[in-house]
Amino acid sequence: MRTLLAVDGGNSKTDIALVREDGTVVARGRGPGFEPQTVGVAAAVDVVVRTAAQMVGSGPPFADHVAAYLAGADLPEEEVALREEFLRRGVAPSVEVGNDTFALLRAGSTRGWGVAVVCGAGVNAAGIGPDGRVARFPALGRLTGDWGGGQHLGEEVLWHAVRAEDGRGTPTELVSLVRGHFRASSATDVALSVHRGDIPRHHLGELTRPLLTLSDPVALGLVARLAEEICLLGCAILTRLDLLGTPADLILGGGVLTGGATSLMAAVESGYAARAPFARLQVASQPPILGSIHLGLSHLNATPTAHTRATTTLTTTTVA
Repeated sequence: MRTLLAVDGGNSKTDIALVREDGTVVARGRGPGFEPQTVGVAAAVDVVVRTAAQMVGSGPPFADHVAAYLAGADLPEEEVALREEFLRRGVAPSVEVGNDTFALLRAGSTRGWGVAVVCGAGVNAAGIGPDGRVARFPALGRLTGDWGGGQHLGEEVLWHAVRAEDGRGTPTELVSLVRGHFRASSATDVALSVHRGDIPRHHLGELTRPLLTLSDPVALGLVARLAEEICLLGCAILTRLDLLGTPADLILGGGVLTGGATSLMAAVESGYAARAPFARLQVASQPPILGSIHLGLSHLNATPTAHTRATTTLTTTTVA
């Protein structure tokens, strides 16, 4: 029986599953984040190779086919480079690669089409129309117009805290948040520690979750701005796919959106109700790796029963 290595490579973690074509999940593993734009393509793929080798107890090839939805696969040439590296490393004889936003959509939509908006370490959105058309963003951060995501919001929190502390900005509870979280005497000391490398920059993303609980005007302004961006992302994709006036699944995922922050989600729901009333909002409840499994099983021409078996397994078990 043929096998599939499904990969969901996110910024914070990489989930892997070995699945038979009948939908049986043979093994699962988890490795560190998949970050080709930071560490390079070869080092990013090495995360998958090491994790898969630990999972199955041997080296490549690991399966007959690889289906990988990956962070950092934002442009067609990046998808090609990643696919070629998987093939060069002998992970499997055949490989398909896509952006990790599509994993969220494929895992969450029963129709096979719709729109996904993700807000985790970064933000992105993508969609597939009922006619097969695809719409997406380059998602290269501020260079391509992006605003939001845990990392960016953490930097915004620090920015406001430093300015409030030194007199340039509005007084805000964010000063106490920054000082308390990093056990520092001042927000400026935190900024200097980040500059020196004593505090890794990605740790600023840890400020996002407590930010969403504050009622401070500055904090509320950041939350409102994030909700606006989440709505703009989804509505732009719906418009490009001619789905704004059609009932369509809109899946919301990523750690920031699935964290249950009441004020953020209320603002997001209100925004979509006003601009895209036909959109069927769903907060992601299925693990994104399931999207990669569905992608791979479709490549293997697996039966509907296989898809159902994999879904049942992934939604009733967890991986450490």
